[in-house]
Amino acid sequence: MSAEEKTSYLMLIDGKFVVGEAGTRSVINPANGKAFVDVPEASPDQARQAIDAARKAQKAWGLKSPLARAAIMKRIAVLIRQNARHLAEVVVREQGKPINEAIGEVGGAAEFFDYYAEFARRIQGEILPSDYAGEQVWIQRVPVGVVAAIIPWNYPSALVSRKVAPAMIAGDTIVLKPHEDTPLSALEMARIFVEAGVPAGVVNIITGRGETIGEVLCSEPGVDLITMTGSVPTGKRIMANASRNLTPVSLELGGKAPFIVLADADLELAVRSAATSRYMNCGQVCICNERTLVHRSIYDQFVTRFVEFSKSLVVGDPMQANTDIGPKVSREELEKVEAVLAEAVAGGARLALAGGRPTKAPIDGGYWLNPTVLTDVTPDMPIMTREIFGPVVPIMPFDTFEEAVSITNASNYGLSAYLFTNDLGRVMNAVNEVSFGEIYVNRIGPEMLQGFHVGFRESGLGGDDGVHGLESYMRKKTVYVNYSGAATAALMPYGR
Repeated sequence: MSAEEKTSYLMLIDGKFVVGEAGTRSVINPANGKAFVDVPEASPDQARQAIDAARKAQKAWGLKSPLARAAIMKRIAVLIRQNARHLAEVVVREQGKPINEAIGEVGGAAEFFDYYAEFARRIQGEILPSDYAGEQVWIQRVPVGVVAAIIPWNYPSALVSRKVAPAMIAGDTIVLKPHEDTPLSALEMARIFVEAGVPAGVVNIITGRGETIGEVLCSEPGVDLITMTGSVPTGKRIMANASRNLTPVSLELGGKAPFIVLADADLELAVRSAATSRYMNCGQVCICNERTLVHRSIYDQFVTRFVEFSKSLVVGDPMQANTDIGPKVSREELEKVEAVLAEAVAGGARLALAGGRPTKAPIDGGYWLNPTVLTDVTPDMPIMTREIFGPVVPIMPFDTFEEAVSITNASNYGLSAYLFTNDLGRVMNAVNEVSFGEIYVNRIGPEMLQGFHVGFRESGLGGDDGVHGLESYMRKKTVYVNYSGAATAALMPYGR
């Protein structure tokens, strides 16, 4: 890569591509552990400039007709699809997921803009009857204003769209900060936004560290909504900062998804689904199968088949189409998962599939980890209570449905849960009793655009997707309209 290419990425502030006043940062390819491009690092002043640019642009953008905003969003979707292969390869280089998964992610990034553009004619207000003749009460949905968005590293392209698309159709402007390890997809999207004709200041993309730039975005009074996807500790810190200005927050945080398999389940479907849910994106998905609970009557069969299926998966070069599992995103994340695994084994868990680092790495220097399967685990082990976020699967038996539900709900998290059974009664009991924001029955994720991606407890508050996710990007304004010609005071019920 030439020196010119290494300095080709710039931030987008107020419609202009700019360098970072805090220098540059190297992006590491997780497949080989080598730096391959430099990106700018914003200064705190540049973060404030981006907020100011969004504030300046918001009034004109909010006054545009929703159809005009949607037309630009549709152009964005077209451009994403036209550049899909390039954008997918960027995801692979900075994040490490297999190319087929990256292509799917980029496709999803386009779909967010198509889906939310459809709301141009669907953002509805309400007209209510008044207590008095000659009067109406209107409840309007209006833009919230300036949005600060912070996204993690596991879906660096799709999560840009997940935040920007609903903000745009609602009439908001936005300042988005990608994770410092995976900034390229967001900066690539910045180019697409400009090419599509997004007015200056409507979308601003800045890069930098969470503890500096993220702090500014979550502390400034010029921000009207903070939306963030990421870890629980970061979410709590954001809430603390936001409280100083009473800024609303929408947080999608961690998960510890249970994968419950009852005795009557389709065993082959359950095994393949459990494995796919666990190993997708090297286990780096908030809705991944984090703890597998199998009825004791089929437990041994399940474990045997699961281990065999896990052995068949290809851990390899993520640019190759036959690769099933790519590297972990960083050395830090690799070592974090290894520490969790070592703790579990030391605590009595048995390695049904040893996994670990490959004897011969697919590519030297990368952050590789083979699928690992643990048995002899108990519900109170840390590996059954703390998020793993890697290709490590603890599997434990249970005896009754009630026991499985009890283990499931005994968690600080409450994002996604899975149930495999053909017993409709058990399905309905689970719907009523499993205290998680999403429940998947006889299928796995990803979630759908028209759904509502929401977590309970430490998995967050607010939520994304669908009409309910869009609500976060709007606020309600109540208007009392009197057209009777009577004096207002005469209508007041007080002092009679």
